[in-house]
Amino acid sequence: MSYVLGVDTSTTATKALLVDTAGTVVAAGVAEYPFETPQPLWAEQDPRLWWNGTVRAIAACLESAGVAGAAVEAVGLTGQMHGLVLLDTAGEPVRPAILWNDQRTGAECDQLRAAVGTERLIAVTGNDALTGFTASKLLWVRNHEPDSLAAARHMLLPKDYVRYRLTGAAATDKAGGSGTQMFDLAARDWSSEIVAAIGVDAGLLPATYEGPAVTGTVSSGAAAVTGLAVGTPVVAGGGDQAANAVGTGAIDAGDMALSLGTSGVVFAATTRPTVEPAGRVHAFCHALPDRWHMMGVMLSAAGSLRWLRDTIAPGVGFDELSREAAGVAPGADGLLFLPYLTGERTPHPDPLARGAFIGLTVRHERAHLVRAVMEGVAYGLRDGYRLMIAAGVPPAQTMRGSGGGVKSDLWRQVVADVLGVTLGTVATEEGAAFGAAVLAAVGAGWRASVGEVVADWVEETGRVEPSGESYERGYALYREQYPLLRSTFARLGQ
Repeated sequence: MSYVLGVDTSTTATKALLVDTAGTVVAAGVAEYPFETPQPLWAEQDPRLWWNGTVRAIAACLESAGVAGAAVEAVGLTGQMHGLVLLDTAGEPVRPAILWNDQRTGAECDQLRAAVGTERLIAVTGNDALTGFTASKLLWVRNHEPDSLAAARHMLLPKDYVRYRLTGAAATDKAGGSGTQMFDLAARDWSSEIVAAIGVDAGLLPATYEGPAVTGTVSSGAAAVTGLAVGTPVVAGGGDQAANAVGTGAIDAGDMALSLGTSGVVFAATTRPTVEPAGRVHAFCHALPDRWHMMGVMLSAAGSLRWLRDTIAPGVGFDELSREAAGVAPGADGLLFLPYLTGERTPHPDPLARGAFIGLTVRHERAHLVRAVMEGVAYGLRDGYRLMIAAGVPPAQTMRGSGGGVKSDLWRQVVADVLGVTLGTVATEEGAAFGAAVLAAVGAGWRASVGEVVADWVEETGRVEPSGESYERGYALYREQYPLLRSTFARLGQ
């Protein structure tokens, strides 16, 4: 038997999926790790955690399947986007990586807009300056830690650090590269204009490749610790959302996907760059050639429910909380939740936005809080979906759902009702890692195109139709809250 391996370097764990030629997930391995918040608004991680996690996850995967590493014909990589990894001449990190959910760079975003011009920035990169993007993080390091930048010889994204440790190659995929805000979106490569405006040495930037392209092969040192064979091809892969879309089959114009993980995403594949004029939703390259995508991103989706569980019901299973919430009527008896626990991106690019329960009374119990969180997250997803339609993306009849949140029958139904779409699910729960495996299959020569693999491998396993339950009043009230509370959030953030 022959296999491909998909490796997903997420914020809290590395996951490895072993997939055979029929598209069956044969085994999975997971290795968890923490991240740090050393100051308010900061989020950092030691890149070596990702490599150690990769070694452990691959070993667990191969051991579980009883498969030798030599049977793996290619490896695909995916992972958290936008993180800043700076390596020195020896390939060692010069400082902890600054993650996608770090919010320290508000001043640097203003600096970037001033250097390029907001309209020009959006026209070239497809996005307004945001604290989560890599470009503003580079500016922050230049402004606050010039010695770190002076010591750096490579700038990589998190999954590309794993690539560097596997192959020795400094490379990235075009989907991930376009999420740095240093890409020319239409040209699908680094923008000399933006890079010059940032004032950073272009020699720091890695070569870019389309998702299925081979970027290097497993080195002898990496083979010794992972169990993979020396010379195994490693393909470019894609940022987690692009790879997730591949894994759920959202690759052609009109295809839409929804991710209900730590963050929440509504994703639309396009055949040309499509940009929202104000930059309130993201426009990036897709993980396959001649495709782009638009997406709305909220920073705390299923992460909001995890926070609630860990805070008021530690040790209680999510299934139990979902069953409790199902006993509460839509609207949670007049309780609203704003899911801005780590700031927000879409439609409010505000690092100082804060979470809030609004309307609490003595009648509200734990089940109401859970229900309000589920509905508030669904409203946040609708915010992004609404802006995407206004920017020219056709309304969807069906979206493919993934992420831990879609395991909840109630949450799937709430999302279907709030968005007014049919929500489908697919066979694998690990959409990003599976998408990386799809890209690896093309790189291994198993099929000629990503579309062929998707047609063979991606299987829809169920659908939830809108029930007819109306959330219009709740959504209207939800949309009123951020404008009312914005100045309060800003003062609290000081």
